[in-house]
Amino acid sequence: MRFSDKIVLITGAAGGIGIAAAKAFAKEGAKLALVDLSKEALEKATSSMTTEDVLLLTANVANEDEVKRYVEETVNHYGRIDVFINNAGINGKFANLVDQTAENFQAVFNVNVMGVFYGLKHVLKTMKEQKSGAIVNTASNGGLLGSPGMGPYIASKHAVIGLNKTAALEAVEYGIRVNAVAPSGVDTAMMKSIETNAMPGKEQEAREQFESTVPMKRYATPEEIAQLMLFLASDQASFLTGSYYRIDGGQGANSV
Repeated sequence: MRFSDKIVLITGAAGGIGIAAAKAFAKEGAKLALVDLSKEALEKATSSMTTEDVLLLTANVANEDEVKRYVEETVNHYGRIDVFINNAGINGKFANLVDQTAENFQAVFNVNVMGVFYGLKHVLKTMKEQKSGAIVNTASNGGLLGSPGMGPYIASKHAVIGLNKTAALEAVEYGIRVNAVAPSGVDTAMMKSIETNAMPGKEQEAREQFESTVPMKRYATPEEIAQLMLFLASDQASFLTGSYYRIDGGQGANSV
C-alpha cells in the first residue's frame, strides 16, 4: 500500500493508460481525482473499481480555466495533491509535413503541450505550498525519435520532455519530483487510431509492422505503463527527478 491515503490526480483518465493507472493506484490505497472530457466515459472506466474514494472531473486540458478548475476542485475536495499523472494526449492526423495542416498541428499541441503545461503550472502551485509531491508526465518514444507522417505528435512529445526537465529543476527545492514515461506502442484505443491513420483499411498489417520494430515483438500493455508510473511516483524513486524512462520492449536499444 505505497499510496495509502495519498491523493492522486490523473488526466486522460478514461483512456487506456489512464484507466490502468487509476486502478493500480487505487489498489495501493490512493484516493483518486480523475479528469477527462466525458463524465460518461469516466463512469464507465471506473465502474469495475472497488474504491469509493474517487472524484470524477470533466475538463478540456487545452483550456487553462478548466485546468485551474480541476486542480481547485481536487484541492477543495481532498485538501492536497500528492501525485499528478499528467497523462492526457492525442495523436492527431497523419500527413507528411508538406501536406500537414496548421489546424491539425495546433490541435495536437493544444492538448499534448499546452495541456501538459497548464497542468504543471497549476498543480505545481499547490505542491509548492505543500513542499511535497510527485509528477509523472506521459511522453513517448516519439519524444526521442522521428516518424514520417507524425510531425505534430512527434514535436509535441519532444516538447513534453523539455517541459519535464524544466519543471523538475524549478520544483526540486520544494521537495517535488518530476519525471516522465516514454512508451513505445501501447495496446490502447489510441494505438488503434494510429494504425488506422497509418494504413487505412489495413490496420492489422500496420500493427504487425509497428510490432516488428520492437525487439520484444509486441505492444506494451497499459498495465505495464501504469506500473512504471507507480514506481516513479512512489518513495522508492526518491532520488529520481528530471528524467524520462523508456518503456519500449528494447526499441530504444536500436537508436542513440
